[in-house]
Amino acid sequence: MRNRPTIIDVARKAGVSKSTVSLVLQNSPAVKKETRAQVLAAIEATNYVYNRAAANLRGSGAGLIGLVINDLRNPYYTELAATTQMAFSARGYATVIANSNEDPEIQDQVVASMLEHGVDALMIAPCYSDTSETFDNIQRAGIPTLQVLRKNDPRTDIFPFYSMDYLDGSLLATEHLISQGAQNIAFVGGVETREITQERKTGYLNKMHATRRTIRAFHGGADRAFGYQTALDIARNHPDLDGAVTFNDLIALGMMAGFAETGIVVGREFLLVGFDDIQEASQSYPKLSSVRCNVTEFGAKTAEILLNWLENDIRPEGTVRFPVDLIQRASSGPGRS
Repeated sequence: MRNRPTIIDVARKAGVSKSTVSLVLQNSPAVKKETRAQVLAAIEATNYVYNRAAANLRGSGAGLIGLVINDLRNPYYTELAATTQMAFSARGYATVIANSNEDPEIQDQVVASMLEHGVDALMIAPCYSDTSETFDNIQRAGIPTLQVLRKNDPRTDIFPFYSMDYLDGSLLATEHLISQGAQNIAFVGGVETREITQERKTGYLNKMHATRRTIRAFHGGADRAFGYQTALDIARNHPDLDGAVTFNDLIALGMMAGFAETGIVVGREFLLVGFDDIQEASQSYPKLSSVRCNVTEFGAKTAEILLNWLENDIRPEGTVRFPVDLIQRASSGPGRS
C-alpha cells in the first residue's frame, strides 16, 4: 500500500521546516515570496493534498498523538489505551486511537491516515506480519515512535521497544505451581512462532528443564474459546496433567469454564496461573492467580517517555522491560484468597 504524501514530505522536498509549509498552506503573510514559491513547487511535485479538517484541528492548539493497538477487544490492551490516553491528555495532547485487528493492511492504513493528519508522535502495539512498509513510512515522517508490548521492527534505535519482563513472569508462575505440589505442568496458548509467545514460554521452559520435568505445550488462540477447548482436551486425553501456566488470563478463564463443565476443581485438582492480571482475574470463581503486568503504570510511564522525547528530545533507550510480579489467588492452590 502506497502512503499518501504528508506535510513532512513537502517540507523535505522544499528544504524548509514543517511549520513553514503550514504557514504557506494557511496563506500567512509571514512567508517570503521566494519561500512560498519553493513550497508550492514541492506540493505540486509530491502531489500533496491539503487536509483542511486536520489543519483546523491542529489550529485549535491540541497536539495529536497516534495510538495504534493490535487488538482492542483484549481488556489488557483496552486498559493500555485508556491509561495512555489519559496521560497524554494530562499533558495537553489529544489522542487518535485505532484498532489494527491484527491486520497489517489495516495497520498501514490507519498509520498513513494519522501521519496525514499530522500526529506529533506514535505509540504502536504492532500486529504480527510484514509491517516493514508501515514502519518505513513512519521513519520518513520523522516523528517519535515507540513500539510497546510487541516488537515487530528490529530497528530499536529508530523505534524503541518497551515491554514487560515476560520471561521472569512465566518463571515465577512455574516455580509457584511446583511449590504448590504440581507435578505435570503445561504451557497453554499463544501462536508458537510469535516472539511474545516465546518470551512468555521461556521462563516455563527453563524451570521445567532445570527440574527435569516433561514439557507439555498447547499452542493456538489467545482467547477464552481456546482455553475452554483446551481444558476439555486435557480432561479427556491428558489426565496426568495437574497444572498450567497460560499465555494470558483470557485463556485461563476459559479453562476454568471448561474444567467446571468436566467436574475438575481448579485450585485443588488442577492448579492454574494466568498472565496479565486483568481486572476479571480477581473477580472470577475461583479467583485467578496471575502474573501481574502493571498496565496502568506501564501506560503512564511510556506515555511520559514518548512525550519527553517529543518535547525535550530525550531519546529513549532502545529496549526496556518493566518488572512483573505474581499475584497468588485460589486457582493455584488451597489457602489462597
